[in-house]
Amino acid sequence: MNEWLTIGALARGERLAPETLRHYERLGLIEPSRRTPSNYRLYGPEAARRLRFIRRAQALGFSLAEIRELLSLHARSEEDMGSVKTIVERRVADIEERIRDLEQLRAGLRALSDLCPGHGPLGECPILAALLENDT
Repeated sequence: MNEWLTIGALARGERLAPETLRHYERLGLIEPSRRTPSNYRLYGPEAARRLRFIRRAQALGFSLAEIRELLSLHARSEEDMGSVKTIVERRVADIEERIRDLEQLRAGLRALSDLCPGHGPLGECPILAALLENDT
């Protein structure tokens, strides 16, 4: 089996669009292992591993910039793992902030919903009235 894959073969194998791989390459997340004489990109097994890493990290909510940082840290295995933990803790703090914002949003929507009996003419709708209240 040939271990070198073209961008199309790698994309198919990882269920990604070739343009996604090109985007990741522009961002420095992956790079071709070598090029053919006609300048086609060829990727080795490491590229597939990095793509799986990227996808798992994205599923956990990491941005591409954070993923680039994590990949960079991974390449420097002699450094302290505290840097990785800091990135994860920063992501957790962001998620907790988003959860607080969503809980406030939910409370506001519930308060609006509680104003409305759910029947009657739209001209008397307390939800629409509340939304129009601060219209200046």
